[in-house]
Amino acid sequence: MTKLKQKKQTSVMAILFGFISYLSFLVVFNYHIAFVGDIFVPISVDAAREGSLFSSILIDIGLVALFAIQHTIMADPTFKAWITRFIPAYYERPLYVALSTIALAFLMWQWRSIDIVVWQVDALWAQWIIWGLFVAGWCILFLATFLIDHWHLFGLKQVLGRDYDGIIRFVTPSLYKLVRHPMMTGYFIAVWAIPTMTVGHLVFAASMTAYLLVGIRFEEKKLVQELGSRYQAYQQNVPALLPTLKKTGRNPALDTE
Repeated sequence: MTKLKQKKQTSVMAILFGFISYLSFLVVFNYHIAFVGDIFVPISVDAAREGSLFSSILIDIGLVALFAIQHTIMADPTFKAWITRFIPAYYERPLYVALSTIALAFLMWQWRSIDIVVWQVDALWAQWIIWGLFVAGWCILFLATFLIDHWHLFGLKQVLGRDYDGIIRFVTPSLYKLVRHPMMTGYFIAVWAIPTMTVGHLVFAASMTAYLLVGIRFEEKKLVQELGSRYQAYQQNVPALLPTLKKTGRNPALDTE
């Protein structure tokens, strides 16, 4: 087999793997939305396996921790440098997406529901507002991925041969001028906006929030190392998660494409 044929075969395999990884993510993440909202699916945060209160809390926190460990390790530059010694660089991001999808699916499959009610909103008008926030949170999350580079984030650019180096430009469009992490803002809104908050849902929302807040701190340290003063200026001018009415002075470092 010639080198040209080997390259074409590898490219076809990479593209196939990338698209399967992406489509699997779409299926699982859309299920995750229904899982969090406890709507339309057989297994959800409030309709899953059952156990004793103590064991259920431990298992649920352990599942979130397992998800967090997978994300943290595979997002680390040292791990990326190591894994790309054994696989082509364009496989790294789709592999991350695929294993993240598996970890999320496993979390939902093994989740333990705890149906003790912490709070419940009965007024219909208030329920509609809360469900509106729930939908808005997911919309913000998805919109934020497209505002930067959705296809890069989920590995499709890499397998299509348009982004081998894994480098994404530092841009601050739209929502990114309001908060530094709009994807996380959207996710936080979605997981907490629920009319009936059970202990099981509270454990999920609190543990995911804690993990993501810690993850943001590590990500920002990495971004400061990579981008230096440009990102530090961005930190000083734009809040992390909650938009503010406070006006900041114009900074050339934020005038990105």
